[in-house]
Amino acid sequence: MYHQIIAAVEIAMAPHLSNEQLDILHDTLVQAMQELPSTTTVEETAPDLVQIFLSAKRVEGCSDKTVLYYDSTIRNVLNAVGKDVRDVTTDDLRIYLDRYQSTNGVSKVTIDNIRRILSSYFAWLEDEDYITKSPVRRIHKVKTCKTVKETYSDEALELMRAYAAPKRQLDR
Repeated sequence: MYHQIIAAVEIAMAPHLSNEQLDILHDTLVQAMQELPSTTTVEETAPDLVQIFLSAKRVEGCSDKTVLYYDSTIRNVLNAVGKDVRDVTTDDLRIYLDRYQSTNGVSKVTIDNIRRILSSYFAWLEDEDYITKSPVRRIHKVKTCKTVKETYSDEALELMRAYAAPKRQLDR
């Protein structure tokens, strides 16, 4: 409930404040809300946002394999960060991606895949008004090496066709 109140105030104030001022406002609201007496915790009442996101992906037509990959990736990140999804920062995600790459020795393509999944999830949270601004926005696409495939000349193509033609006749 507190996060919804904070989000509503931040959305209302966003057009009037800079990013730094929004950060200060957020910290102030979080501190003020923590000082209020509470009968239930946010964790007890908060919906499983990952599950709702995955349902949205299924409705959009993602395959079961894709949805499972999204699920494991997002839950691994959130468990590693150890914060409520509404409190995750850009730095938390950058640190996670850096540690994941160095610990597991994965390629830049894998890190960019994780970044894209997180971008999709946090953009959805933003669109659905669960958060005010996606922390992934400031994490740019990971530069990867592209392998340039050699093209065949017209002469090479003709040689391949000439070589393949007699084999096709033998197969008949």
